[in-house]
Amino acid sequence: MGTVKGFAMLKIGSVGWIEKDEKELTPLGPRDAYCRPVVVAPCTSDLHTVYEGGIGERHDMFLGHESVAEILEVGKDVKDFKPGDIVIVPAITPDWGTINAQRGFAQHSGRLLSDALGGWKFSNFKDGVFASKFHVNDVDANVAKVPEGVDIEDAVILTDMVTTGFHCAENAEIKHGESVAVIGLGPVGLMATAGANLMGASHIYAVDAVDDRYEIAHKHYGATHYVNFKNAPFQEQIIELTKGVGVDKVLVAGGDLTTIGAACDCLKNGGIVSNVNYLGKGEFITIPRLSWNVGMGHKTIKGGLTPGGRYRMETLASLLQTKKLNVRPLMTNRLSGFSEIETALAIMKDKPKGLIKPTVKITW
Repeated sequence: MGTVKGFAMLKIGSVGWIEKDEKELTPLGPRDAYCRPVVVAPCTSDLHTVYEGGIGERHDMFLGHESVAEILEVGKDVKDFKPGDIVIVPAITPDWGTINAQRGFAQHSGRLLSDALGGWKFSNFKDGVFASKFHVNDVDANVAKVPEGVDIEDAVILTDMVTTGFHCAENAEIKHGESVAVIGLGPVGLMATAGANLMGASHIYAVDAVDDRYEIAHKHYGATHYVNFKNAPFQEQIIELTKGVGVDKVLVAGGDLTTIGAACDCLKNGGIVSNVNYLGKGEFITIPRLSWNVGMGHKTIKGGLTPGGRYRMETLASLLQTKKLNVRPLMTNRLSGFSEIETALAIMKDKPKGLIKPTVKITW
């Protein structure tokens, strides 16, 4: 047994490089694999976890849940993968034999109420992918080979940003020709915009305060109107732009505890607010009584963790392979080297001008 080096949450508010004995990793089960990353990306969820204590205190836990990786070792019952394979490892790796998976909610692996988010293992209750070696459960069902013609740096964007943004659009049940507002044009919001566009949305009102992000949303992902929330409350601007009608669906990929209530203000009766924004702090979501039409407006509010697993990654990767989706505009800071994981997370925290998403390519 050797040691595993990785970039870790030491405690709330503190990060650093540490080493662990390999025996501290999750044991290799018959359907599992050990991997090492070849591309990783930090996420705002890592920031919520470390600096806001979004999931509570954690000590010496390797961070990271977005990676393309090389398989190092597989369990005896693994059928479809072998050491040396380069695979997409999604952020969500469910336990596919659980009751919630059978119910259609594999991302909430388990059965009890306390099992919610149980498919989100990496850097939640299990060491993440910012390490020289990490464990993947149920590997035949949870990872996908990088298809021919797909760049591994592009593929890492599928693991969370694409799948989460698309899930936001899917949960909104967008129909052809419907109008959609997208709140927040970070990488998830941009992918929510792309997902809405691919699902057939017509008018897409992109809400942010960074002009360059709207240009990306418009040029690459189908946004049709820019709503700068610094000019006036976004819901008021959308009501004005739609001549008082409002929008059919609202996709929430950013904001705070008041954003869902504001989304309801510009939502048509019978519409859906779909939220994938990680609310890492605070106690209560504020939804004013009148925003929800005193409870009588048939306004549905959904919040969901993205699905995970192999099939999800394979289908999303096919969009890259067929050029139906281009994720390269998201990758504003491309770094190289294992040690640069620390730099990439610091970039996410500092938010320099022009930032959307940093990635780190690793050669061993």
